[in-house]
Amino acid sequence: MSGLLAARPGNRPAALPWAPAVLLVLTAIAYPLTDDGGAVRDAVTWLIVLLGSTVSVVHATVSRGARTGAGVLLVTAATAVVFEAVGLATGFPYGEYTYSDDLGPTLLGVPFLVPLAWLMMAWPSWLLARRLTRDVRAGRRRPARVAVAAAVFAGWDVVLDPQMVQAGYWTWAHPRPGLPGIDTVPLTNLAGWLLAGLVLMALLDLLVTGTALAPPRTGDGAPLLVLGWMTLGGALAHAGWLGLPGSAVWGVLLAVPVLLALTLQARGTR
Repeated sequence: MSGLLAARPGNRPAALPWAPAVLLVLTAIAYPLTDDGGAVRDAVTWLIVLLGSTVSVVHATVSRGARTGAGVLLVTAATAVVFEAVGLATGFPYGEYTYSDDLGPTLLGVPFLVPLAWLMMAWPSWLLARRLTRDVRAGRRRPARVAVAAAVFAGWDVVLDPQMVQAGYWTWAHPRPGLPGIDTVPLTNLAGWLLAGLVLMALLDLLVTGTALAPPRTGDGAPLLVLGWMTLGGALAHAGWLGLPGSAVWGVLLAVPVLLALTLQARGTR
C-alpha cells in the first residue's frame, strides 16, 4: 500500500496533487447541501470539476513528467470534444441528448465543463486499471488495462449521469430503457461511454508508454481518492440527500468488485 499513498521523503512536488484532491472531497460534500438548481450549486459543480481536472494534470506531471501531464490534458480534452460533438450532432454513440445553458460557454456545442469532467476521471481510471491488471500476463496486460480502464470510466458515469440530469444540466430525448432503478438515462449512454472509454484509454496508454518517466516519481493516492470519492461518496449523496436510490445502489455494486480485487492484491503482496 505504500506505493499507493506515500510521497517519497524529501520530494515536495509529490504532495502537490493532494491539496486539490482534499479540497475536492470537501467541496463534493457541500454539493448535496446546497439549494437544488441554484447558482451556488452550479458554482460548486464547476469547482469540483476544476479541482478534479487539476488533480489529474498535476499528478500526471509530477509522477510521469511534464510531457505526460501535457499529453493527458490534450488527448483527453480532444477526445472528449470529438465524441461529445458527434454525439450532439448525430445521437451516436450515446443516444439523443441536449445540454442546458447552465453549463456555460461551449466549443462545437460542447460545454467547456464536459472535457474537464472527462479529464477529472480519465486519468484516475487508467491508474486504477494499471493497478488492477499488473499481475496479468505481459502479452495481455495492455489490452486488459485498456478494457478495465474503460469499464471504470463508464462505471463512474453510471453514478454521475442521473445526478446531472436531476440538476438540469442535460436531458435525454429517449431515457428508456435504462439500468434497473435508473429511469432518466438510457442504456445507449452506457454503451457509448464504454466505446469512448476504450478509445480514450487506448490513446492514454500509448501516451504513457511513449512519454512517461519510469518508475513513477510518486504514488497514485490523490487521483484514486478523487475516483473513489466521486463514486462511493456520490452514491452516499444519492442515497441520503439527492433522492437517487437507484444510482446509489449501482455505485456500490460497481465499486465492490474493485475493492475486493484491491484487497486480494494487497494480501498477495504481504
